[in-house]
Amino acid sequence: MSRKPPGGAVVEGVDFDRWAVVLCKPDAVERGLVELVLARIAEAGFTVVERRDVVVQPWQAHVAYRNLLTGPRALGVDVPALLDKAFVGRPVAVALAYGTPGTHSLLRRLIGHTDPAAAVTGTIRGDLGEDTLSEARAQQRLVRNLVHTSDDPEAARREFGVWFSGGHEVPDFAGCSVVLCKPDAVERGLVAEVLDRVRAAGFTVSDPVDVLVQPWQIHVHYWDLLVDADWFPDREIPACLDAEYAGKHVSVALAHAEPGCHGRLRQLLGHFDPMYAAPGTIRGDLGADSLEAAVVKKRLVRNLVHTSDDPEAARRDFGTWFGAGRRALLTPLPVPARPTSADH
Repeated sequence: MSRKPPGGAVVEGVDFDRWAVVLCKPDAVERGLVELVLARIAEAGFTVVERRDVVVQPWQAHVAYRNLLTGPRALGVDVPALLDKAFVGRPVAVALAYGTPGTHSLLRRLIGHTDPAAAVTGTIRGDLGEDTLSEARAQQRLVRNLVHTSDDPEAARREFGVWFSGGHEVPDFAGCSVVLCKPDAVERGLVAEVLDRVRAAGFTVSDPVDVLVQPWQIHVHYWDLLVDADWFPDREIPACLDAEYAGKHVSVALAHAEPGCHGRLRQLLGHFDPMYAAPGTIRGDLGADSLEAAVVKKRLVRNLVHTSDDPEAARRDFGTWFGAGRRALLTPLPVPARPTSADH
């Protein structure tokens, strides 16, 4: 019989003295403050990586706030119900913050007092908060204070397991496609616009993740190009794939709609050659390359985005971009320099 790890040790061998989980709560998402909150943390000298959007499952809220559930509570207050109402089924954004040892206490000071009304100017809750603990108690709900960061290394270890280790539910691929925003979309700053266009077409977009492409990922993703490379005598396909993708940044997300939505999503993208993509399609409106130019330069055409062809392709794409273990997220980063008084 396997033994569970001791007391919240979800991930071993990682320096959680330097890593913290940042949770932007539903009120931060609803008020459009996620980017500002993360920017404030980065400006304070932390490295912020791996932002992802999550719709909270019951177990995630319960494990993340286990101290709230098991601690003392006021008579007549149904804490589990309040917690479920505040979080379950609602969107949050999570990210990882990396800094020097003592990261957790520095971050906690940056976000400010639990009650935004008592948080000082210069803290995130003090500057951006709109709620008060007294109002929350009067309305029998949890206070809306925008953001949470890990209390200490042990909490960071547990919260990483909650939000990043195996946090993806495998979707029903009949109604789900992987959206891959390619390196040219990332380099041109078009990821948000591409995903907004997908949403506007009636899809629900979830779990956006930024990925530094490993060679195996692009080889698996474009297996058909590699197998049929003889059809492209004008270009060396393996070398082209590695040059265009390996070691570069892409952004991937899931698009959900009715079963059989893959064809509709492919129509939204437009022709693979942006020069022939119709107006109103993503490639037709945003594309800046052509197959002709790509052939002349002996490279692949840069056409911004890929979506899965069918449910089987979506299953494979999901395994390629989402299925790998998340522990690699916590490889050591350079410790950022903290701002000095001379910087202000």
